[in-house]
Order: sequence, then structure tokens, then C-alpha cells
Amino acid sequence: MQSESKLLIDTFIDSLWLEKNLSQNTLESYKNDLTKFRLYLEKNNRDVHKADHFLILSYLSFLLDKGFSSKTISRNISSLKGFFRYLLNLDHIATNPMSNIEAPKSGFFLPTTLTVKETELILNSPDDTKAIELRDKAMLFALYATGMRISELVNLAMHNIDLTRGSVQVVGKGGKERLIPLTERSVKIIEKYLLESREKLSKGKDHINVFVSTHGKRITRHSFWHRIKIYINRVGISKDVHPHTLRHAFATHMLNNGADLRSVQLLLGHTDLSTTQIYTHIAQTEMQNMHKKHHQKKKKKK
Repeated sequence: MQSESKLLIDTFIDSLWLEKNLSQNTLESYKNDLTKFRLYLEKNNRDVHKADHFLILSYLSFLLDKGFSSKTISRNISSLKGFFRYLLNLDHIATNPMSNIEAPKSGFFLPTTLTVKETELILNSPDDTKAIELRDKAMLFALYATGMRISELVNLAMHNIDLTRGSVQVVGKGGKERLIPLTERSVKIIEKYLLESREKLSKGKDHINVFVSTHGKRITRHSFWHRIKIYINRVGISKDVHPHTLRHAFATHMLNNGADLRSVQLLLGHTDLSTTQIYTHIAQTEMQNMHKKHHQKKKKKK
């Protein structure tokens, strides 16, 4: 049985063909973009009627993390805009979730990221006297220190991590491996977790994964994202934070501190440099905002 979302996409494509006389290639592009979106919705147990502003942002960041080029992401924004405008005109939805989402003039989608202060608040939120929160803290520090994807983090095996040398071997998309250095702080927190918490959580099982659940099994991506939300709420951050936000923060803060774009590309495991370049635009935007705030404070003092 076809889902309602699929039927609505098909009728939208038919309407484009009838009303706008678009080429077959253009229609295929629209359909491919919207099919990717539908599959994402289904994976998250949602349909087009329940797609809100935050879900759209989460989806666009998901595309970014998958390594799609800025041009492809901008085209996806255009496809989604057309589709939701169509649904609104036919009264299938009450509000348009795309109304405040624009592809910037540069053609780049700028994902939500965190300031250094906000990142520190989240990293230090877990109570490391509790076994499960010490594990969470170690995972958060590892995530921010390396820029790994959450899927890469939860799949880390004990042989992938070398705390003596302070490095981690990550198996990314397509089975490609990359070696990423760990910060001193992250090494200390991970060591503390391995010594004080992992055995309690694994319940004595000889588990190959670094990070384990309270049932002694590999923690899932979904479970860890649920844990991250606890700490975001605990420190009162109201931004639309999603599973990739700490990865975005890692890249942006690296560039703000003078890291080379090509080095950041290698650390993130991007095949396309244009995907990594998106972070230079976020970094520039952040610097402009800081500059503006600084000058506003100066004016008030005068």
C-alpha cells in the first residue's frame, strides 16, 4: 500500500508536468529530491502533514552530513519549497514549514551551530559521578574533539581507539578509514569512563564497542540522540540542535581558530571540498555577528 506522502509527491510531479511543461530531467530531479525527503520522514515516523520548520532544518543538515554538495542542497530547498507551496494551496497543510527557510545568495545552506560557550555548557552538563552520565560525557567530548558522525561514534570498537597516542581510527562512509587526533581533555574523560563506568554498564560482558548501553550492548544512534536532548534542555539552549550540531560546531570552531580547510575536510571525511566550504561561511557569519555585538556594546558605553 502506497503511503499518503508518496501519493502527494506523485500528484505534485503530475501537476508540474501538466501546468509548467517541465522537461523530463527536471521532473526526475524534483521526484528524486522529494523521494529522499519522504524516506527521511518515514525513518523518523513522520509524514508531510507533520513536517515542521525544525524537521526541515534537521533534514537539510542530514543531507549536508551525507556529503551532498551545496548546489544539490540548494536544489533540494527549491524542490521542497515548490512541494509545500502546492500542499498549502490545496489545503493539505495549514502552515508552510518552508516559509522561513532560504538558500543564501551564495548558494550555501548554513546549518545551525553552537558558540564555544554553548558547546562548553553541553559538554560539562553530564554528572560524571553517575555511570551513564560519565559515558555520555565521554561520548560528547569524543564527538566534539573529532567531528565524527554519531553513527561513527557509536560503532567505535576498542581496537579503534589509542589513548596513549591520543588518536581514534574512524571507519566512515564506504568503509573509508581516517585517523583523527583526540584532545587532552577528551582523552582524560574517555579514560575515566573506561576505568569507572564501562564495566558497570557492560555488566561484565566482553563487549568490543567502546560505548555501551545500560543493557551491556552497543548504544544506538537514536538512544544517544535522546541523551543529548536531555543535556540541551538541562542547560537551557533553545536553538534547533540536532544530531549533527556538535559536528558542525567542531568544524566551525576549527576554522575560527585558523585551521586549514583541507585539513578540516580530511578530519570530517568529506569527499567534496565544497561541502566543507559551507563551514567557512558559518565561521564568517559568526565573526560578523561577534564584531557587530562588540561595536554595539562600545556605542552604548559612549
